[in-house]
Amino acid sequence: MASIRHEILIDASPEHTWDVLRDVGAVHERLLPGRVADTRIEGDQRLLTFPDGHVVRELIVAVDDDARRLAYSVVEGARPPLEHHHASFEVHPAGDLASRLIWTTDILPHSVAPETRMRIERGAVEMKQAIEAAVRG
Repeated sequence: MASIRHEILIDASPEHTWDVLRDVGAVHERLLPGRVADTRIEGDQRLLTFPDGHVVRELIVAVDDDARRLAYSVVEGARPPLEHHHASFEVHPAGDLASRLIWTTDILPHSVAPETRMRIERGAVEMKQAIEAAVRG
């Protein structure tokens, strides 16, 4: 199984960064506006609709406020198609007013790891921009 770990510093308090990440039903408004057009929650599943109409279904595995950790799994609609996907976000303090976001993703098949890594790196930058913009508000 390929494992991808990416860290990024965000100029926002860990409390604010976690508040955005844990808001699983507002990805399109708070975390990835423009990249995600709509978010819908159905029980423990989240459906992300992209501007082209494509829908990704995710299972929300855990939202741990004490650890500031969100775990999820893509169960349908992955592009490229995946045999297995599990990911988590963790938010840690990085100084007084900053946070360190750690995004860990385990996927199969191994062959999609390079493309997935590029998407994670690009997505992390977009998340950072949205979170910091909200703080500057």
